[in-house]
Amino acid sequence: MNKDRVEGKVKDVAGRVQRQAGEWADDPEQQVKGAAKQAEGKVQNTWGKAKDATNKTAKEEASKPPRNTAEESEDAGEERRRA
Repeated sequence: MNKDRVEGKVKDVAGRVQRQAGEWADDPEQQVKGAAKQAEGKVQNTWGKAKDATNKTAKEEASKPPRNTAEESEDAGEERRRA
């Protein structure tokens, strides 16, 4: 979990609290501010998830053994000769 996911979740929860308090106090301005903060938090959390997924994929690719292109070239040439 990266920094964006944590901060995004905090903003999401804080926005929910602010929006709910605005509803209880019948304060439309606080409701709107809370909803905006909540949306900002959701976007930041999603961005963090995308970054995590990208990092995970990059680490998986880096851990794979390197491809031997010389063998692949020989195999391709052999297949062409067979055809």
